Amino acid sequence: MEIAPGERRRIDIPVSLLSNHTGMNLSVEVVHGRKQGPVLFVSGAVHGDEIIGVEIVRRLRREPALRNLAGTLLLVPVVNAFGFVGLSRYLPDRRDLNRSFPGSQSGSLAAQLAHLFMKEIVGRSGYGVDLHSGAVHRANLPQIRAKLDEEKIRELASAFGAPIVLNAQLRDGSLRQAAQERGCLMLLYEAGEALRFDEKSVRIGVRGVLNVMRSLGMIAAGRTRPQNGAVFSNRTSWARAPMGGVMRARKSLGDIVEEGDILAIVADPFGVTEIEIAAGAGGVIIGKTNIPVVNRGDALFHIAEVVDAAYAGEVIDGMETDLEDRALPDAIGII
Repeated sequence: MEIAPGERRRIDIPVSLLSNHTGMNLSVEVVHGRKQGPVLFVSGAVHGDEIIGVEIVRRLRREPALRNLAGTLLLVPVVNAFGFVGLSRYLPDRRDLNRSFPGSQSGSLAAQLAHLFMKEIVGRSGYGVDLHSGAVHRANLPQIRAKLDEEKIRELASAFGAPIVLNAQLRDGSLRQAAQERGCLMLLYEAGEALRFDEKSVRIGVRGVLNVMRSLGMIAAGRTRPQNGAVFSNRTSWARAPMGGVMRARKSLGDIVEEGDILAIVADPFGVTEIEIAAGAGGVIIGKTNIPVVNRGDALFHIAEVVDAAYAGEVIDGMETDLEDRALPDAIGII
């Protein structure tokens, strides 16, 4: 199918039939600019229950800036349609799509879907932004994960405008690894919680993708005041439950902590035994469990170590103020 410059079209690429003969597609909206420029894909719901990316893509496609697009934008709100309709992270065969790339044409369902996405989307793109969230009952502070060794990726990660940028190594079987091996430079955006919408995370995601497009010269720079710079982190660690019980959290997402600060208390249901959980390192809390019932070894708080904690606090506080001051199209509060 050919899409002329200045046109946009939604294409449904057949993937499979369900057992009741219902067709499942990989649906993509192609926005082909009138001017030449880069090809960027934006994907959501690689993990089917991580639905924040779906809302980010919905808002992106309504952006007035796309009317004067240079290059091509490929919008894929739902990559893993099987998991999406089943409210599940996985595919029906319980495989994790984001550990199945680059896939194969004759492998498992996950491998075949990964292969199709690589061929039809990644193979046509020079850049990509993959949108994720925390798992069920686990929330993430808005953050970019990228392999920052390459200067262009570091530039785009900084331009995105999330408060935290993690220097994250490539994982075997991930979309990010497979894409970069094909020469497609990728960012991974993490924010919010699975099966939940979060207005702040959505708005930062929409603004971030637009910032990346501006950095690539795909849309006009616009008249916006400078944002606070991102905080970079090269190392993260988890604080885990020392025993099973009920957790009472003392800290929240975005809090700045020092080594030894008390993050939470875990107690048995009678309160006879209570154990304090201390931060093993100083930094920013970028991930947190939202369910108080815990088992020994459960990951409770994710801490990103930073060089300048005071500056990190300023960036996170500035992000809150900035979002209140800037209106985005269609940014109606979500409950």
